[in-house]
Amino acid sequence: MEGSLAVFCVATYGEGDPTDNAQELYDWLKNGDVDLSSLNYTVFALGNKTYEHYNAMGRFVDQRLEELGATRVFQRGEGDDDANIEEDFVTWSEALWPAVCQRFGVDSALDTSNVREYAITVHSDLSPERVFTGEPLRLGSFANQKPPFNSKNPFLAPIRVIRELHKGGERSCMHVELDIAGSRLNYVAGDHLALFPSNDPRLVDRVGELLGVDLDTVFSLTSTDEAATKKTPFPCPTTYRTALSYYVDITSPPRTNVLKELAEYATDPKDKEFLLKITSSSDDGKHQYREWVLEDRRTLVAVLEDLPSSQTSSGPPGGAPASTPGQILLHLLLTQDEPDVSPRHAVLIDYTTRTGRRNMGVATGWLKRHQQKVQNGEVVLAPISIRHSSLRLPYHSSKPVIMVGPGTGLAPFRGFIQDRAAAKQSGIYSLTLHMCCMLTQRHIGRSPFCP
Repeated sequence: MEGSLAVFCVATYGEGDPTDNAQELYDWLKNGDVDLSSLNYTVFALGNKTYEHYNAMGRFVDQRLEELGATRVFQRGEGDDDANIEEDFVTWSEALWPAVCQRFGVDSALDTSNVREYAITVHSDLSPERVFTGEPLRLGSFANQKPPFNSKNPFLAPIRVIRELHKGGERSCMHVELDIAGSRLNYVAGDHLALFPSNDPRLVDRVGELLGVDLDTVFSLTSTDEAATKKTPFPCPTTYRTALSYYVDITSPPRTNVLKELAEYATDPKDKEFLLKITSSSDDGKHQYREWVLEDRRTLVAVLEDLPSSQTSSGPPGGAPASTPGQILLHLLLTQDEPDVSPRHAVLIDYTTRTGRRNMGVATGWLKRHQQKVQNGEVVLAPISIRHSSLRLPYHSSKPVIMVGPGTGLAPFRGFIQDRAAAKQSGIYSLTLHMCCMLTQRHIGRSPFCP
C-alpha cells in the first residue's frame, strides 16, 4: 500500500460500541494479529459528548492500528454531534490535506472544487419492477417480505394503536403499539426499535418545486471512483421523489457542503457572498452559520425560500435534487418494553422556529400523518427493525439494581422494570429507580411503572 492513505471515519454507538457496518472491522482489529506496517492512516471519530464513552470506537481504531504497526499520517480528529460535528470535521480536514500533500509530495494547489463523487444517469425505459421505491437494500423487499429482518431488511409491522400522551403543552409524545407476530424479531429488554419513516410528501413536493425538478424522473447515481467499494450512495435506480422521501435528509438544517453547492448557482451576488461566508472556516462565518442555520433551524426548503436566487431549474451540480445523497438518518424510537407485553412510547419532535416556521421530525410527521388512518381502522404498515443494545440487566435476577434517570436516559429502565416484574414470582430481587420529571403532566411513565 505504498503511496496510499486510509482515512477511517468511525462513529460510536450506545455504550462505546461500533455501528453495524463497523462491527466486522472492530472484531478483526480486536482479535487479529496482522502486520500493518505498510499502512498509512488517519482517523476521524464521530461521537457525542453527552455519552459516557465519547468517541470510544474512533479512539480504539486509532490506537489499535498503531499497535499493529500502521503509520499515523495525521492526528486523530474528533467530532461532537452535541455541538457542531460538521464544523469539527471541516476544521480537521482543512489541516489534514496540507499535511497529507506534504507527506506524499502532492501539489496542494490543485483545484478539486468541481470533482463530483457520483455521476448521474437518467433512465427513460426501465420497467417499474426494476426501480427502488424506498427499500434500504434489496429490490422488492417491501413487496416480498422474507426474514431475517434487520436494518437492511425492515419488517412491515401493522400499527395497532397511535395516540398522543400529552393532553396539552408544546411537547409531543405518542404511544405506539406494533404487531410483530411472525417476524421472528428477537427483542430483549433494553433494545431499541428502529422506525424507517419517509419525509412529508408536501415537503418533498416543495423541494421539487423550488429546484424545478421532475420528481418522477428515474435516475441512478454511480461513484466516479472506480476503486470505491460503495458504488451508489443509496439504492438505485430510483426516482427523485423516492430519493427525497426515503434516502435524503431534507428536514434537518443543511450542512455546509449543501450550502456551498447552492452558492454556485446563486444569481444574486449578495446571496452568493452570504452562502460562501457562512460555509467558510472563519470565526465570523461559523458564528453566522450557527445563528442563521442551526439556531433558526432552517431546513433546505427554508434556505431556498429565503434565498430565492439559489433556486435553479436545473438543480444542483450533478443533477441531483439535493447534493447530500445518502441514507436518511434512521430515527430510533426508544422502546424498552417486552414486545408481547406493553406498548411503546416515542418522544417526538414538533416545534415552531424563530422564523415562524413549523418544523416536524421525520418520525413525528410520519406517525402523525398515519394516526387518523389507524384510528379509523385502516391497515398501516411501519418498516421497523430491532437495534440490539449492550445495556443489559444482570444475568442473575437475584442481584439488586439501582437505576438513575436524571431527566434523560429513563427509557431503557422502563423495560428493565417490566422484565423484572414478569419474573417476580420466580425469585427475590431488589430494583430501585431514581428519576426526575420537570412537570407532572410530562410524567409519561407513571402508569407503566406503577401498577
